[in-house]
Amino acid sequence: MEYISGYLFIFFARVIDVTLATIRTLMVVQGRKLQAALIGFFEISIYVTALSKVVSNLDNPLNLFSYALGFACGTYLGITVENKIALGNLAVQIILKISDKDQLIKELREKGFGVTVTEGQGLEGTREILNVAIKRKDLETLKKKVYEYDEKAFITVNSINPISGGFFASVKK
Repeated sequence: MEYISGYLFIFFARVIDVTLATIRTLMVVQGRKLQAALIGFFEISIYVTALSKVVSNLDNPLNLFSYALGFACGTYLGITVENKIALGNLAVQIILKISDKDQLIKELREKGFGVTVTEGQGLEGTREILNVAIKRKDLETLKKKVYEYDEKAFITVNSINPISGGFFASVKK
């Protein structure tokens, strides 16, 4: 029973510390220094504790297996949590194939999206390009609305750090 509890400790410690590492990395990228430092404190404390348990018993391959499995599960969980939190901002560029875009633009604006329309020239002629700066958590709402009007729309997304101005409203779901 002592061995099993040791394996479980190593596994869950790794799941937690790798999940925290994923979230800390997101905080670093977004410039959230205090949050990143605080998460890093707990992350490394858990990591060192789990690692010491494995290193002190290198003759037990199940410790290493628990450590590796915890890392893999922590990576998966970290990405899942990060996607649920959906922190940050995105610049979305939408190139429409439809010619009647006015109703779509109106509905996007009614939902709280700031939409800037430009004209572009492509292989197939003139296209309307919608530029929208959004909170990351609103991406699915935006995509759903665009695809209701134009299922062949070309959508690209880039992470951004707005400097000043612009329009970031809370989107009505």
